[in-house]
Amino acid sequence: MELFGLFMYLLGFLAVALIYAIGCLGVNINWGFTGLFNVGVAGFFAVGAYSTAIVTSPPSPVHLGGFDLPIPVGLVAAIVFAGAVAWVVGRICLRLRSDYLAIATVGIAEILRLVFRNFESLGGGPFGVQRVPRPFESLPQPWSEIGFIVVLAVILLLLYVLIQRAWSAPWGRVLRAIRDNEEAAAAAGKNVEAFRLQAFVLGSAIMGLFGGLFALYTKTITPNAIEPLMVTFLPWVMLIVGGSGNNKGAILGAVAIWALWTMTEILTGLLPSDWASRAAFIRVFLIGLLLQIVLQRFPGGLLPEKPPIIRAPDEKHPDRA
Repeated sequence: MELFGLFMYLLGFLAVALIYAIGCLGVNINWGFTGLFNVGVAGFFAVGAYSTAIVTSPPSPVHLGGFDLPIPVGLVAAIVFAGAVAWVVGRICLRLRSDYLAIATVGIAEILRLVFRNFESLGGGPFGVQRVPRPFESLPQPWSEIGFIVVLAVILLLLYVLIQRAWSAPWGRVLRAIRDNEEAAAAAGKNVEAFRLQAFVLGSAIMGLFGGLFALYTKTITPNAIEPLMVTFLPWVMLIVGGSGNNKGAILGAVAIWALWTMTEILTGLLPSDWASRAAFIRVFLIGLLLQIVLQRFPGGLLPEKPPIIRAPDEKHPDRA
C-alpha cells in the first residue's frame, strides 16, 4: 500500500507539472517571444478556470450556468473567453511599456479575482464552482489518473509543436524583432501594435487553458485557487529558470520548479509547529534563492534561447530555400 500511495503521489506530481508546463508556454509567448511583461496571469487563469467549471459542471442554483456540457467544450470555452478578455485588455493596455504594462495587467487580474469572489451569482462567491468533471474519473485508480495524464501530455505536445512551428515561421521572427528592437521593426514596415496584440491574445488564451485544466484536475475552483503566488509568480519563475524564449526550457522549468516546490512542501511539513505559519514564506525564499543562483550561473536559463537557423537561398534551386 505504501508503494501504491507513492506511485499515486508521483502521478499527481506529474499531472500538475504538465498543467504548469502548458501555462508556461503561454507566458513564453508573451514574454519570451514578444517581450510583453504580462503579470496578470492569474486573471486569465481565473477566466479559463471558471469558464470550464461553469460549462462542464452539473446545474446549480448557486452560480451561473452549470450547463453539464462535454469537457472539450469546456476547454474551448476557457480558450475563447480568456482570449476575448485578453483582446479587450490588450486594446487598452498594450500601448503601455514595460513596468507600466505590468502594473496594468496585475491590477486587472486582481479585479477579475475580486469579481469572482464577490459575485456569487457568477461563480459561486467564496465557495466557487463544485463538482467539475474530470476525464476518465469513472475508471479505477491508478487508471483514472493515468488517463488524465495522457490527455495532458497530448495537449502539451500539440501546443509545443504548433508554437514551435510559429516560433520558426516569419510570424515568430517578427515577434522577436519587436522584442529586440521595436523601432527597427516598425521602420521595416511591420504593424507592431497588431503583432503585439496577436501575441498577447494567444498567450493569454493558453493561460486560460491552463486554468481550465487546473479546474478539471482539482474538480473545483474557488477564489483561493487564484492566488498570484501560485498562478503568476510560479509560472514566471518556471519560465525564467527554464529559459525564456525556449519552449523546451519552459517545459523543463515547469517540471524542475514544481519538483522543488513539492520537495519544500515535504521539508517544511517536518518543521516544528511554531514554524508552520512561516512555511509558505520559507518556500518562497527557497524558490527566490534558486532563481538567484540560476540567473548568476545561467543568465539565459537552463536551456537558453537559440534562434532558428535561416538558410541562404540556393542560387541554382531557389525553390528549395
